[in-house]
Amino acid sequence: MTSRPESCGAHALAYSVAPGVQGGLGHHAAQVLDACRESLVSLTAFGPAPDASLHRGVTIAAPPQFSPDWKRRYTWRRYLHGAGQMEADQCFGRWLAERCGPGFTSLYVFTQIALEALSTFRDRGTAHMLDNPNGHIRDFHDAIQREAGLWLSTPYPGHPTLRMVERVEAEYSQANRIRVASSWAADSMAARGVDRSRIDVVPHAVDLQRFIPASRADRNDGTLRIVFVGSLSLGKGFQYLLGAVRMLHTRRIAVRIVGATGDPWCRRLFTRLAAGLNVSVEPGDPCAAYRDADVLVLPTLHDGFGFVVAEAMASGVPVITTEKCGAAEWLEHGTTGWVVPAGDASILASAIEEAALLGPRLREMGSAGRSRVETFAGADTRRALVQLVRRHLSTASPVNGVPELVV
Repeated sequence: MTSRPESCGAHALAYSVAPGVQGGLGHHAAQVLDACRESLVSLTAFGPAPDASLHRGVTIAAPPQFSPDWKRRYTWRRYLHGAGQMEADQCFGRWLAERCGPGFTSLYVFTQIALEALSTFRDRGTAHMLDNPNGHIRDFHDAIQREAGLWLSTPYPGHPTLRMVERVEAEYSQANRIRVASSWAADSMAARGVDRSRIDVVPHAVDLQRFIPASRADRNDGTLRIVFVGSLSLGKGFQYLLGAVRMLHTRRIAVRIVGATGDPWCRRLFTRLAAGLNVSVEPGDPCAAYRDADVLVLPTLHDGFGFVVAEAMASGVPVITTEKCGAAEWLEHGTTGWVVPAGDASILASAIEEAALLGPRLREMGSAGRSRVETFAGADTRRALVQLVRRHLSTASPVNGVPELVV
């Protein structure tokens, strides 16, 4: 980490999740940080400190703790997860705008923390790019609330709130360029009125050295081993996975869940739906789980990409996911996995049963998936993000003290 003042950096990057540390969004931020570091001279990263390997050549400006746990832990506010997220992101946005003075000639910033800084950069005519990890946030909100109406007995106070939807929609309107990671995400944005010409689709890469197929001895116990990687949240669709497994009660199925246990409402729902099923839950690195799995199931309701799909494919594991997952674009239905409608446990159960009937032939599907992901998620994909940053941000230069985008 360097010690030069924040205001001396020519280019700014802002994210709210530690790059390389926390789940899919952390991997996302790490790839952006790496691309910006390669593309931009004198880069300041505003956000939590990244993995140590990403520090080199970057000034890290870590934010204060905007919504410390002690403020909510012993009050009713601890239950308002969505409102707490909104408050934290709004505070981050104000802090970021205060520190991104005229010395910065470009900004790459993630949604939810971007609004205040985007307004400043737009007013100055300075180059900027908004990164939207999902599809349109109103679609995400509506999907979550529909699920809450189906599964929960009380209104769901989680993320995203309507106030957050309005905030992010304002960010969409302010941004000159918006990067998404899949054509599905771009279509979701365009369907809600975002100008398609402002959207750049650049998918994520996956670490093809870390995620590799494992050699496994043949197993003859007749058990289909399913892995689900992600948080136990309504949006990830764990409720449909558990419902589908229950429908297949005559089959031997083991479900291994790797990820966060979710908010109190989703934890209670999970406990109820998992009762009597062969389900285990663990935190941590999913690599071992991929090595032991026969199939990954991600029944997501809204996912701008879905890193776990790419990771499983790279690990030689067939995938069952939904049409609402951006990375489903990489699958060949019936060849490397299955793409099913979101929110339908019966159709999901049919796909799982088909996977169980294939037995050892699942490995052939996994091998085909590995070959396919090598085409989509290797060095060329990494270079595409570098080229996007260079094209829109690295040509920015201050003219007579006023930053100007050179086309």
